[in-house]
Amino acid sequence: MVNLPPSARTALPTHYRSYRILIVTTASEINQLFPRPLWQWFEQICAIPHPSKHEAALSEHIQQWAKQRGLPVVVDHVGNLIIRKPATAGMEERKTVVIQAHLDMVPQKNADKVHDFTTDPIQPWIDGEWVKATGTTLGADNGIGMSSALAILGAEDICHGPLEVLLTVDEEAGMTGAFGLQAGMLNADILINTDSEQEGEIYMGCAGGVDAEISLPLQWQAPVQQMAYTLSITGLKGGHSGVNIHLGRGNANKLIARFLAGHATELGLSLSEIKGGSLRNAIPREAQCNFTIDAAQLPLLEQCIAQYQAILQTELAVVEPALKLSLQSTPLPAQVLQPTAQKTLINLINSCPNGVIRMSDEISGVTESSLNVGVISTTQDEVTILCLIRSLIDSGRENIESTLQSLSDLAGAQITFSGCYPGWKPDTSSAVMAIVKDTYQSIYHKEPVIMVIHAGLECGLFKKHYPDLDMVSIGPTIRYPHGPDEMVNIKTVGQYWTLLLAVLERIPAK
Repeated sequence: MVNLPPSARTALPTHYRSYRILIVTTASEINQLFPRPLWQWFEQICAIPHPSKHEAALSEHIQQWAKQRGLPVVVDHVGNLIIRKPATAGMEERKTVVIQAHLDMVPQKNADKVHDFTTDPIQPWIDGEWVKATGTTLGADNGIGMSSALAILGAEDICHGPLEVLLTVDEEAGMTGAFGLQAGMLNADILINTDSEQEGEIYMGCAGGVDAEISLPLQWQAPVQQMAYTLSITGLKGGHSGVNIHLGRGNANKLIARFLAGHATELGLSLSEIKGGSLRNAIPREAQCNFTIDAAQLPLLEQCIAQYQAILQTELAVVEPALKLSLQSTPLPAQVLQPTAQKTLINLINSCPNGVIRMSDEISGVTESSLNVGVISTTQDEVTILCLIRSLIDSGRENIESTLQSLSDLAGAQITFSGCYPGWKPDTSSAVMAIVKDTYQSIYHKEPVIMVIHAGLECGLFKKHYPDLDMVSIGPTIRYPHGPDEMVNIKTVGQYWTLLLAVLERIPAK
């Protein structure tokens, strides 16, 4: 049985408490996997809702557990947890290591899944070699890393020097915890980040990023046509807007804009709303537009949709086999966009860059710069487009910022950039990287791949207050993070655990 804290138990809705026994029975097989202490923690983490900005119940549960074990806990001014554990006998003179993970998870679900991420637990299950969730993100990003850190804190048979565990808040929605971590909170010489997602790869650098918000003012008029419809694009895979951006997956926001750019004038349709995506750091899986149209144009509309779906199914046959366009009749809206405003909006979204902008010249196979058109929403006053820019180099980020600024100026839109965070510059002389590399090779008799990841690890932000901290990032194989297809490979969790424990044992003296 999962030991939920009272705050988490009472947070569960009534309809979900009645299914609690079934969920625990299904998940109980998970806590028998290797390594059991890690998977037992992961089961607990799944049972306590913890999407970004809603990590309080999980944080409280971890704090109470640590205090019961006599482990000192510090909660800083933004909510980060720092838990310390003394060295095991004979290792007191080793360098201090901080194992770092983030408390929050990305809340994404399939359209037909009824799930409230702030109250409902994640439902993990075993599918062959993988652990998955039922219609939602799993939270293996970064729940497995967090579980490994907590399992080590609770173990009495693992050799290590002085140890700190840093669990940050709100990593997925703005890196609030990493931004807020102040100097003097950590005593460590070495940081092991657990947020990587490919076994056999050691990460020594990551991309920086910035959020872009484009706001286009709208002008409305009363509808002339007497029929209204919603066109939806669904069935896309989505995924992490950095790690998966090079895979060529469909972006629902861009695909629906492409249809409108090609057929809105021909059909004489008038938009009343366009929306898509839910997170700026997830490739949007679904989008829709609402519009009015003359009844006489309905056969042509259906023909255009069928032709467009056939085109997309040909272009994206491999990467998006479940893509679907659907048309549904809806009530007549009170207002639609004026023709000029509509044309400007469609052109703005359709011309906005998306996906890989440039591959790295220095690191083969790694994306240097990218852009994700993540969220589109419509209000009475404006349409807002949220994008996430990533780049390994500042000039790459600045180039994309300049492009978006120019597009916004041409469209008469306002653009703001916020939440800029630095990349983690690779250090080829890193001592801990060499230890991890040599340890991996000695255990698995093959060389690991030294990589830079096109995602926003928190390591770059830690360097501001801890410039001398020697850092490395490792993790198990996680597929399709930030989407409902997220899964973690069971075997690689064991491999990651074995590597992590061996590295801790090999940390040198100060």
